[in-house]
Amino acid sequence: MKMKKVFLLEDDISICELVKCTLDMNSITCEYFTTVKEFDAAIEREIPEVVLLDIMLSDGNGLDVLRKIKAKSSDVHVIILSALGKETDKVKGLNMGADDYVTKPFGVLELTARVNAAFRRSRRQNVLKSGSLTMNTDTMQVFLQGKELSLNHKEFQLLHYCMLNEGKVLSRDVLLTDVWGYDFGETRTLDNHVARLRKLGLNFETVFGVGYKFIAEKQE
Repeated sequence: MKMKKVFLLEDDISICELVKCTLDMNSITCEYFTTVKEFDAAIEREIPEVVLLDIMLSDGNGLDVLRKIKAKSSDVHVIILSALGKETDKVKGLNMGADDYVTKPFGVLELTARVNAAFRRSRRQNVLKSGSLTMNTDTMQVFLQGKELSLNHKEFQLLHYCMLNEGKVLSRDVLLTDVWGYDFGETRTLDNHVARLRKLGLNFETVFGVGYKFIAEKQE
């Protein structure tokens, strides 16, 4: 069985130790970081299934970190742990891509339950299927009508993001931000990747002046 592993970014060492101890006791490996710099270095070498993320950090903003995490891999389940408990704060975090939001102070048993729920959702989402299109995010394999497609890493990331948002109109700015990690400049890179995926038989509809809409199979 795949090991359960959590990254925690939190600048309060006492919270780090409490969360780590609790998760370890529940057979969940927790590695914690007290600075954004340490966390950024860790996420470059390993991408965990679940991240616990504070917002108000000593050397940065957790929402900026959230954006970077989702740009690197939309598979990561991010649970925000924050003292910012207003409804507007929660809505902002969830709209930016967080999968859950827990307000401080929190109960460690509830947090553990939420982490386990995130792992269950993650494992269910390892295989995405839409019509005759199947994607396995563990093996990075994609099959269309039973034939395996050869995709590079960024093509895979783009297709994965679009499968998760099938049928939605996605602007160029959103795609560049969430898949490439930037929201400005030349969009030719995006257009070239879409053209390549189209050649493989995937259906990307152009929404002129906005971006693209992905639908796995054309409607007759």
